[in-house]
Amino acid sequence: MNKVPNIITTKDLDYLSDMFEWNYGVYKSTINSVKCINDEEIKQTLARGSELFLNNMYQVLNVLKEANNE
Repeated sequence: MNKVPNIITTKDLDYLSDMFEWNYGVYKSTINSVKCINDEEIKQTLARGSELFLNNMYQVLNVLKEANNE
């Protein structure tokens, strides 16, 4: 085979699903924690963290979308 096929195996899909779930769980926890904290510096740090987890979820979804388009 001259070119490696662009496929996602079931093992890959399981791992991507786990990655999405890990980030989603932490994202939800972070968002919920922001509502309960009064310290603005901690709120801002958690907000930045939640953006990171949200970005990670979108990256996983983009990998799946790209694989589906090929």
